[in-house]
Amino acid sequence: MADSLSAALPAATAGGAAAPLDDVMLAMDVVDTLRHADRLVERELSADQREAELKDRLREIYRSQGIEVSDQVLEEGVAALREERFAYRPSEPGLARSLAMLWVNRGEWTRPLGAAAMALMLGLGGYWALWKLPEEHRLTQERTELAETLPKRIDAEFKRVASIAVDRSVLPEAERLQTEGAAAARSGDLKGARAKADELTRLREALEQSYAIRVVSAPRQQSGVFRIPKANPNARNYYLIVEAIGADGKAIPVLVNSEEDGRAERVTQWGIRVGQDQYDRIRLDKQDDGIIQGNKVGEKRKGFLKPEYALPATGGFILDW
Repeated sequence: MADSLSAALPAATAGGAAAPLDDVMLAMDVVDTLRHADRLVERELSADQREAELKDRLREIYRSQGIEVSDQVLEEGVAALREERFAYRPSEPGLARSLAMLWVNRGEWTRPLGAAAMALMLGLGGYWALWKLPEEHRLTQERTELAETLPKRIDAEFKRVASIAVDRSVLPEAERLQTEGAAAARSGDLKGARAKADELTRLREALEQSYAIRVVSAPRQQSGVFRIPKANPNARNYYLIVEAIGADGKAIPVLVNSEEDGRAERVTQWGIRVGQDQYDRIRLDKQDDGIIQGNKVGEKRKGFLKPEYALPATGGFILDW
């Protein structure tokens, strides 16, 4: 701006003296007037008319304001305008200009870009924290379980079964479960290895159990029921309702398979099929005084998988009555 204004100032006089201050101020005002009077410049300088007409018009503008402007000042202003000393010339397109424009307009794109970057960071962080990290942790746990935990558990359960079992007929089944479980762990079959380990645990728990099998004799509880089989409506199946009682006098859950629908459940009471003579004996004993004198019908000893019964039993069971 200072270079442009100085270019429009009157030159020094022939004697080398500086232009009067009033002339300098007037020259600056002329340049300013020309720069802002866009319609006047477009009409007068763009048309093929004489500069004298333009100077006359400028002189009239200043005279209307009570200011007398010398011809020299007017000529300097018109010359500066004609030479486009104050015209804006944009820089040529290129990398430097593009970078400069990006910097000038940084407020328009940095905020959205920053918000997008923040959203991306939050999204990546959420993905890592909520899915990737837990997934990696799960996979690490599974690899450790297959390589260490399950093989050790399977071996330990087999050894406990072998040490508890008085009835050695259960050992072939235990060996099969151990072999299949170890093979599943080596092959990476986590589900299969877990299943074999669970079966060994259930076998060990069954061997550890000891209880008495007694006919239910509490008041208002059924001690026996009979069924009419669908395949033979003329026949009847008789059942005594029994429970497993531990050494502490409490009922123990026992795994029982129903002969009616094949269900296997852990229950504290179930029905055991007996002959009609055993059913009638218990029925008459309870009808006598409400108490069953000989209510113990079997016993399960530790180290054995199956109980021993004190009366003839078919081995059929029911879970509902």
